[in-house]
Amino acid sequence: MMAEYGRVVNVDGVVVRDGEYLLVERSAQKDHAAGVLAFPGGKLESTDGDAIAATARRELAEEVGIEVGAVEYVHASTFEADDGTPCLNVVVRCEHVGGEAHPRATDEVAAVRWLTHGELHDHDDVPEFVAAYADMVEGVRAAD
Repeated sequence: MMAEYGRVVNVDGVVVRDGEYLLVERSAQKDHAAGVLAFPGGKLESTDGDAIAATARRELAEEVGIEVGAVEYVHASTFEADDGTPCLNVVVRCEHVGGEAHPRATDEVAAVRWLTHGELHDHDDVPEFVAAYADMVEGVRAAD
């Protein structure tokens, strides 16, 4: 039965510019994790070409108004949403190529923040899993 294997796919787009990570403060209107800092991202909708990269590009444009070039896989993990929905979360590093980040989808994004890796770890509103994703991206960046 295929239904038992179905998962919602979520893509987190991690943008690092001049040593700082782009995070969004989730809107107070959000049902899940309102007010916390997270990487921009959202649900996979595309079925064309590289669906993960297309989702990252779309979400970064929609949420914070920036354009990204290269998209590189970093990590994937599974979790269960608050309502019990099984999810696959894919973390990708995205190359910033244009635009100045700002809250574009104000129903989703209250503010944008650029934080260094250290600041991200010291910030009270950054969940542990977001800091762990940043650590993974740091590892990829160190290998460049």
